[in-house]
Amino acid sequence: MSMTPVTAARSAPWFLAAALAVGSMDTKAAEPPADVGDQLKALGEKLEAQQAEIDRLHRQVEDLELAQARGRGLSGDPQSASAPPGGTDTGAAATAQATPPAEPLQVGQAQRAEDEQRREQDKALVVREHAPLFERKFTLDSGFTWSYYDRRQLTLSGFLALDAIFLGTINLDQSKASLETFDITGRYGLTDRLSLEASLPYVFRDTRFVSGGAGGASTSLSEVSVSSHGIGDASLAAYYQIVKENARWPDVVGSLRVKAPTGRDPFGLKLIQANGDNTNLIVPADLPTGSGLWSVTGNVSVLRTYDPVILFGNVGYTWNRPGNFDDISPVLTAVAPARVSLGQVFQLSGGVAIALNDRAAISLSVATAMQAATHTRAPGDPKDSRVPGSSSNSTALNIGSSYVLPSGWTFSGQLAAGLTPDSPNYVIALRSSRSF
Repeated sequence: MSMTPVTAARSAPWFLAAALAVGSMDTKAAEPPADVGDQLKALGEKLEAQQAEIDRLHRQVEDLELAQARGRGLSGDPQSASAPPGGTDTGAAATAQATPPAEPLQVGQAQRAEDEQRREQDKALVVREHAPLFERKFTLDSGFTWSYYDRRQLTLSGFLALDAIFLGTINLDQSKASLETFDITGRYGLTDRLSLEASLPYVFRDTRFVSGGAGGASTSLSEVSVSSHGIGDASLAAYYQIVKENARWPDVVGSLRVKAPTGRDPFGLKLIQANGDNTNLIVPADLPTGSGLWSVTGNVSVLRTYDPVILFGNVGYTWNRPGNFDDISPVLTAVAPARVSLGQVFQLSGGVAIALNDRAAISLSVATAMQAATHTRAPGDPKDSRVPGSSSNSTALNIGSSYVLPSGWTFSGQLAAGLTPDSPNYVIALRSSRSF
């Protein structure tokens, strides 16, 4: 079909109008309406706000997990300590999507390593109180111990008449003793199993004696105080780790301690009448600061970790070497040379310690020391004579705690309550140590 020029001229405006209409439709399709752009912008702002809220909540969760990890004693990288239990951190996942790591993160292995490190720290904190740490370092240890004794004794001097009436004198004697000991201890680890130790104490003693009978009246009391101070018995010790703790066996540490009689011995101290108005009050002229004899103590300590609880026990035996003395008589005008054999001592203790975290721990234990009777032998006698009332059984309940400062100093305190008449009423001990 062909078109004439007139027809083409007449149809041109229609084609032009159609072309303009199509162009207008294309322009409207390319440019979105104003309300759609606003909606997209609002949705973008909402997404940004939601992402900011998610980031804030994620940071709070990380802080809470980090605080909980610190409370359990975890140490190391805070990011690994605060990782969620699921094993994937949100921020880490986003970073991994942007830049894939060369190797996948082994969260389980990192957690096991942290637990192992924490157990070692907790164990080291507790071991400080019961056995030395076998490190090739020098450790300076100092301590102060205060023991208090309160003894009462009823003395009857007379006889019973008609099995009901006592004829004679009745006297009540009382002594209150305070024993303060300050010691300096140096320890050095030769190897990872062998450690040497040297200790030197200084002793302060004060005893108050109270007795009735002043001026001849049984209701009148008189009191005398006797004090002394000086160097105590120095000692040398060696510790050896027989077995290191593993899956089957606990830590087993053996030790041998030799104590020298560098303090003032208790033999030959004379008794005097300190108060002229009271003949019942007889007190020693001086107080001892040492045992007067060489001694050797062997100990075997066992320690087992059940995170976070640590069980420990100790068995020990002390042998006192007999010694000869020029005078052991307490009578002021008498001299009695003799050979003295102190009773041997068997020691047993055990307890439990709980590591609260890598810096603090508490412990609870019971310790007993049973000493055999002392024997003496005068020159020319064929056999030893037992000293009446010289055997003893001292048992105490101990409650302790320790804390490690960031500077490296370790401070510990202990309170011991006596459970038997031969034990001190109570003992308060404070110690501090630092490795260099």
